[in-house]
Amino acid sequence: MRRGRRVAVLPTLLVAALMLAAPGHGLANRAPAPRAAQGTTGARPWMDASRSVDERARLLLARMTLEEKFWQLFVTPGDPLRDSAAFMRGAYGVQLLDLRDGAGSADAAAARADSMQRFFVERTRLGIPAILFEEGVHGLMQRGATVFPQAVGLAASWDTALVGGVARVIAGQSRERGVRQLLSPVINLARDPRWGRVEETYGEDPWLSAAMGVAYTRALEQAGVVATPKHFVANHGDGGRDSYPIAVDEATLEDLHFPPFRDAILAGGARSVMAAYNSVNGLPATANAGLLTRVLRTTWGFDGVVIADQGGVGGANVLHHTASGYAEATGQALRAGLDVIFQSSAADAALFWPAFRDSLMPPAVIDTAVVRVLRLKFALGLFDRPYVGSATPSAVRDDSAHALARRAAESSIVLLANRRHALPLSRIARVAVIGPAATASPVGGYSVAPVRGRPLADELAARLGGREAVRVAAGPWPTTAEWTVVPMRALSHDAGTAPARGLRGAYFANPWLSGEPATVRADSSVDFSWTFNRPARGVGTDWYSVRWAGVLDVPARGTRLAVEGDDGVRLWVDGQLVIDGDRKVSYARRVASRALGAGRHALRLEYRQTTGNGRVRLLWEVVEPSRPSEEQRIADAVLAARGADAAIITATVDEGEFRDRSSLRLPGRQEELIRRVAATGTPTIVVIFAGGAVITEPWDAHVDAVLQSFYPGEAGAAALVRLLFGDISPSARLPYTVPRHEGQLPLVYDHLPTGRGDDYVDLTGRPLYPFGFGLSYAEFEYRDLVVSPARVGVGDTATVTFKLRNTGPRAGDEIAQLYIRHTIAPTAQPVLALRGFARVPLAPG
Repeated sequence: MRRGRRVAVLPTLLVAALMLAAPGHGLANRAPAPRAAQGTTGARPWMDASRSVDERARLLLARMTLEEKFWQLFVTPGDPLRDSAAFMRGAYGVQLLDLRDGAGSADAAAARADSMQRFFVERTRLGIPAILFEEGVHGLMQRGATVFPQAVGLAASWDTALVGGVARVIAGQSRERGVRQLLSPVINLARDPRWGRVEETYGEDPWLSAAMGVAYTRALEQAGVVATPKHFVANHGDGGRDSYPIAVDEATLEDLHFPPFRDAILAGGARSVMAAYNSVNGLPATANAGLLTRVLRTTWGFDGVVIADQGGVGGANVLHHTASGYAEATGQALRAGLDVIFQSSAADAALFWPAFRDSLMPPAVIDTAVVRVLRLKFALGLFDRPYVGSATPSAVRDDSAHALARRAAESSIVLLANRRHALPLSRIARVAVIGPAATASPVGGYSVAPVRGRPLADELAARLGGREAVRVAAGPWPTTAEWTVVPMRALSHDAGTAPARGLRGAYFANPWLSGEPATVRADSSVDFSWTFNRPARGVGTDWYSVRWAGVLDVPARGTRLAVEGDDGVRLWVDGQLVIDGDRKVSYARRVASRALGAGRHALRLEYRQTTGNGRVRLLWEVVEPSRPSEEQRIADAVLAARGADAAIITATVDEGEFRDRSSLRLPGRQEELIRRVAATGTPTIVVIFAGGAVITEPWDAHVDAVLQSFYPGEAGAAALVRLLFGDISPSARLPYTVPRHEGQLPLVYDHLPTGRGDDYVDLTGRPLYPFGFGLSYAEFEYRDLVVSPARVGVGDTATVTFKLRNTGPRAGDEIAQLYIRHTIAPTAQPVLALRGFARVPLAPG
């Protein structure tokens, strides 16, 4: 089914104004401010700062060896000071992973960054500086930097000015630490809430995502930090599964998936783009010339740097099977328009260098990619001002950044339900706060632990005058672990001269365990998922088998064993077959037929795989007598609620990168907890800490209020308390649709008209909470809507005006949202399409 091209009603003059305000995206025109060049420009003419960026790049390119060119197209986490041999020919850049758990001092981070940069400038032959980069989805991912609300929460603010302000702080904190590129924003559309990375996005709508992406990208780029919108393009597919193959027509790409990226480049000035892991219409995104050359380069005029996601280039070989090896995958990627190979280790360079050495792509392709990289480095001023000390960054005060984080959190929390005006709270002397976020601050993915802010229980204690006013109960674990992987300490095997930890694993290049094994090694445990890699040397990605053997030490409490596997598994204990799952069916957990007593037991596990994507785990039952049971934890929460004037339950889910959910309900026994606490009669408020949608229908009728706080950042608890007690009025709106049941998925507000029915025999087709929904303590009235002219033709511009009034006694911000619908069009158009929005603060009356 094709989607018709959408018609925007943004006035032409406004579009022009946006383009004039945006920084230019042409790298060749971005020369740094003139400054005396370092060194002698005669020997190194590219150091002459009076020359153009393009000329300097060409002069340097002419002096480079093929190996030096390769390393300018290769990037990895690492430390050139510890591994100098690997980086002696330079590098595109370095990801500063080792600074994430530091002391949190910007000065210390800057000194570390400068020492790394000094290696590249002073110790490599040509002195080409590196781009130091990090993650920055909702804050620079270094300890000590401000942790803002996760991206989906920022989207829920529907406030582009706020997002731009957040990005400016992130850019300032990046610059003062030497970071000049951030692998953000994530502007993929969250079209399926089961996707684990919904939290990193700006929601399901292309218009909202584009607006937020432009605000974020422009602020970074104007501050001299390279933004890297990702992942190009559409990197989750059927079932909400991460990096799943995408097969869509050109109209769908043009209508849905391209606009946020196009706007981030043309209006936001992004100088880098990250390619996705998945395949798009049969070709890996990293080697898709239709995406990387025809769309990005030719149609949009992008002349920046395209970087692969970490390990993405090799995916053509090990995942998509469109290349016969890493060398061919490399050649395909660069010929298609990719510039930079991103890997997890400098040692991985050996996999990709042969494509250069053996001329698997024309020299002009390599030179074009290298020039793009060099232009970016010259444009950033790295050759003239390589160190933080000479970069004169705009320092960001901690207090002001933390205040902005609180304001962002206040603007991001959505009030979903408020029965009998339970909120705001009043005349509260004692409160019970229950669940994982009572004493911790969930911050979401791509974060470090914040050094500022207090958890919810502490903020409530400060509000109510002391800790005795707050009763804390942990509640049940969000995910109940009945089984866990048998650890290495419980496994051993005979290594010939002495016992060794782990099991002896024999890997066979056939599914029958026949002949001599291709590889024999010690495995610390059996916990494998071989989606990305071959299990062992000499074994393919399918059509193999493994036999593990050794000894299991069972603790005094005894245990049961289980095996999870997606193909044939058999387990022997003390010579007795206790699990016989040799018939190929599908992935399952199989529990041993008998429990094991304490002591040492001989163990043999056999596994075979014929179709790939192997997964196998050896588990034992979790029995921890010292830990309170789930039932006891629920009972403790109920008791805390009975003695309180209000109960606040914090609920959460298990999600994140490569952690997609099949169910959108609260995991573990959290739903039972909510119903039992609510049954005490104590007013009950549920606060959901989750990036993706949560189905609340099984329990929300039992509670008094429901809030979606997403992951509100380091000041989230303070913001939440201010909202709960009415210091501010909720103003956020959902950036995605919340379904009633997973069976409705996919369910988005801007779907095309149905050909006939829209419901199910046992369920409506309507959502639980629609896109753009959110309640407020304030009351608003819309009237006098006028569209001029009344009829709009192709290419025409319309002006929409209306009056908005705060009719209640409380001040508040309303999110005015403008949607259009085509009454007739050459191809089917969405039933609704967002085409404008504004946050409007209004006093009472």
